[in-house]
Amino acid sequence: MRFILSLFFVVTLFACAQDKQPLLGDTDWQREQNADFKDATKSPLKSKDRKHFKGLDFFKVDSNFVVQARLELTPDSKWFKMKTTTSRISEERVYGILHFNLKGTSYKLNVYQGKDLMTREGFEDYLFLPFLDNTNGDSTYGGGRYIDLRIPKNDTIVIDFNKAYNPYCAYNEKYSCPIVPRVNYLDTNITAGVKAFKK
Repeated sequence: MRFILSLFFVVTLFACAQDKQPLLGDTDWQREQNADFKDATKSPLKSKDRKHFKGLDFFKVDSNFVVQARLELTPDSKWFKMKTTTSRISEERVYGILHFNLKGTSYKLNVYQGKDLMTREGFEDYLFLPFLDNTNGDSTYGGGRYIDLRIPKNDTIVIDFNKAYNPYCAYNEKYSCPIVPRVNYLDTNITAGVKAFKK
């Protein structure tokens, strides 16, 4: 009897180990993204997609896509209504303009601050960087991607395009996602971050 119980324990342990797959990803950020997408309480995936989800498809991490930008503040910018993929409107303002060089070419992007979000605990210094590039609709989501930033203590800020992620509406149309302003189009291929989601 003891042998049978021991055998049952070993088989159960093995089955659990088989179910618990290691999280995919080359960096902590990638593994964290995959963990959130597997978690039913956080995941934007539809239940049918989450059931077969093994991990997001990322470009290979490339240090060339980590750039230091100069933040030009725009303290007089007015609040405006940023359109979303639904009827919801997000009240935003241009917090500043990010000037940077990428592979020998100069670019600039507007970085935004949300009126509602800045009043939420933990998001007081949050900045929103949405952008478009030439990979959209091909290897990346057609509507562009986002990067999360924080207000820096000085006038420099690091942009890590390896942490560019898709809006939640790329996975599920029930979400309301800000539409990337056309002014934030980069005429280049940003082959970094999360790729397009293939269902």
